[in-house]
Amino acid sequence: MEIDPRTGLPVEAIAWEDLAKSEQKITVRTETRRYGKSITIVSGFDKSIDIKGTAKSLKAALACGGTVKDGEIELQGNHKKQVKPVLVKLGFSEDAIDDS
Repeated sequence: MEIDPRTGLPVEAIAWEDLAKSEQKITVRTETRRYGKSITIVSGFDKSIDIKGTAKSLKAALACGGTVKDGEIELQGNHKKQVKPVLVKLGFSEDAIDDS
């Protein structure tokens, strides 16, 4: 079994994760919380996706805070327009991301 030096996972597992990423139906929406604070919610992830790793990449790329709750990524601030290009760079299909 060959191990990927970058992730430490077996190469076969990485190939399945890439396939799973292309079949996701991701939804991006914004909500207003207490005191008028906006948050961006990214949802629709399957169990086979590393949600925490995806959240970490989104937070680093968008320079914001956030968390993972109930299978959804919550990002502080209104980042609705910036999330889609970052998700595409992470390997998700552009057609499967709904940011309307």
